[in-house]
Amino acid sequence: MNVTDTLRQAGEALYGDRWQSPLSRDLGVTDRTMRNWMSGRHEAPADLFDRLLGLLKSRGASVSMLTSTIEEHLTRADKPGQGERKA
Repeated sequence: MNVTDTLRQAGEALYGDRWQSPLSRDLGVTDRTMRNWMSGRHEAPADLFDRLLGLLKSRGASVSMLTSTIEEHLTRADKPGQGERKA
């Protein structure tokens, strides 16, 4: 997989279909810089994968914490005397 494919996949995983502007912001570059990387007009910096990895790990940690919180809510809702579980 090449740099642009990896960049696109990471952007979509982090931000969905409209990923370029938010990813540009979080990487501290302009939208134009992102478009230049994607078009191949400019080579991406050597530390791009380190920066992407940091963003992905941070988001993964946030998702993991939220998942645990929701699981706790569901577990409590399933126990008798804790109220009914709502759909």
